[in-house]
Amino acid sequence: MNKKVGNILKYGLSILLAVALLYFAFRKVDWTDFWAALKACSWEFVLLSVVFGFFGFFLRALRWREVLLPIDPTTKTLSCFNGINIGYAVNMVLPRVGEVLRCTYITAHSKKVKDPKTGEETRLASFEKALGTAFLERSVDVIMLLVLLIVFLFFTWDKYGGFFAEKIFGAAAGSLSFGKVATIVLILLALAASAWTVFRFAGRWKPLKAVKEFCKGLWQGFVSCLRMKRAWWFFLITILIWVCYWMMSVTILWAVQGIDTTAVSADLASAVTTVRSLNLVDAFFLMLAGALSSIVPVPGGFGAFHFIVAGAVSYVYGLPFEFGIIFATLSHESQELNQLIWGGISFVIEQFRKD
Repeated sequence: MNKKVGNILKYGLSILLAVALLYFAFRKVDWTDFWAALKACSWEFVLLSVVFGFFGFFLRALRWREVLLPIDPTTKTLSCFNGINIGYAVNMVLPRVGEVLRCTYITAHSKKVKDPKTGEETRLASFEKALGTAFLERSVDVIMLLVLLIVFLFFTWDKYGGFFAEKIFGAAAGSLSFGKVATIVLILLALAASAWTVFRFAGRWKPLKAVKEFCKGLWQGFVSCLRMKRAWWFFLITILIWVCYWMMSVTILWAVQGIDTTAVSADLASAVTTVRSLNLVDAFFLMLAGALSSIVPVPGGFGAFHFIVAGAVSYVYGLPFEFGIIFATLSHESQELNQLIWGGISFVIEQFRKD
């Protein structure tokens, strides 16, 4: 199987998974109630959520620049911002491809220098180094999510622990089997053996030498954080990014709390009355539930986000699954549209940049 066919199958299956999840999430939705609820919500808070989303994009750009500066001191905030936005837009169609694209993009804007050994022109932020910084960023976000989840559940297990234990961790554990675990172990051993082969025989075969150089650059990008001059700023930005995510959840909660109960069915009106008692802690819980949906490899989180967040609303608060779908749709689609708009703006800006 060639690479092109493999990519078609991989992304095709990813899209099919998203479609399947969307179907199961929306199959029992009463569309009359659904549209009535969307029209009757407080849209000013949805717009405020979009504003927090923009701040999240900008903060991610600032944070990425901090780990790129030790590699290329000429890295510009605009380049990082546009790279982030364009990458997000691409991820809406092809999951994870946006990460590769933004690294390719930042390399194209990196300063050219001459290699002292070969005399050839190279970029300070080569693709593999930029990719290493992207891996670092994602690793920090995963660690941050796990820390927030552990701390949150430590103080709120009685109310929210059952959802994570049964629906998230329980479902994940239930999907494991001896065969799957053995496969994972074999893959890890194969990767370790491949890495040893590359570094052991790189001097004897040019293709292995190229792989070694790529891995070396990837590692240099990943550990670039150790050479940051303002590590405190990197971690402060990370905290602010998650504050933005939290406020995106808070503002959508306010939006559904403001639904005009006279414009919807009696069942949804009852759900709105219950939701009006929810607070910032509940919004934090819904943010964490939504963040965990990112582990499902579907374009833009479509289907996975809706299914998990609606399930969280239904499981913890005893509300109709349909009401959870309304919350998830407002939350997800407002940010997807936000990403699409800023991705388009950044793409247009790039057509007129001279540097």
